[in-house]
Amino acid sequence: MSGAGPPRPFLAVDGLSVSYGEAKAVSGVSFKLDAGRAVAVLGANGSGKSSLAAALVGVVRPSGGRVSFDGVDITRWPAHRVSRAGIAYVPEGRGIYPHLTVADNLRAMLRYAVPRRDREHALERAVELFPVLGERRKQAAGTLSGGEQQMLSLARVLAAPPKVLVADEMSLGLAPKMVDVVFESLTRAKAAGVTVVLVEQYVERALALADDAIVLRQGVTAWSGAAADAHSEVAASYLGGEPR
Repeated sequence: MSGAGPPRPFLAVDGLSVSYGEAKAVSGVSFKLDAGRAVAVLGANGSGKSSLAAALVGVVRPSGGRVSFDGVDITRWPAHRVSRAGIAYVPEGRGIYPHLTVADNLRAMLRYAVPRRDREHALERAVELFPVLGERRKQAAGTLSGGEQQMLSLARVLAAPPKVLVADEMSLGLAPKMVDVVFESLTRAKAAGVTVVLVEQYVERALALADDAIVLRQGVTAWSGAAADAHSEVAASYLGGEPR
């Protein structure tokens, strides 16, 4: 008898395309990711990175291809169903509710991801991860610093660790110390078994975290492979200039 064959990937993206009217943002992108591993999605501005991330989580409807999560086709699922299945999304721009308090922002996210009986425990976990948020519980989220807003955006996800985290440019506009906090948090999440799709401008930091890498150019995969093989030549060739 033949064997059972190789295990299926936890997240499989096959020929994914995204179009906005006549404009094609992503064309035929494919990759596979096992549970607990991370892929860095790299590319210059306008290369299709954010469109790819949004399509993975149901925020944007793909124009072609397929996304499978733990063997289930989720390509046409709406974003709220994807979220409830355990795929969390941290979008560029942080995606917080500026007029709500820090605590209410956390509760708003947790109501979709955590059973009612576990929500207060998850809220406490969020402020344990980022103690400054505990000090700012009653403060409107829009009055936080940029770094604190990014902490809030990430805390809403890590308070109830997802199965997959899709993070889009989380370090954008942050001071170097806050970039360190973001990557430390992502490293902890990955160590805890969270599968990570990381869209990131800090090439070397992203590659240090990731197991695999994809470089997009004009919506097409220009290079893919092990993150350890992507450092100098690939970053310089496809992203322009010297790698970070």
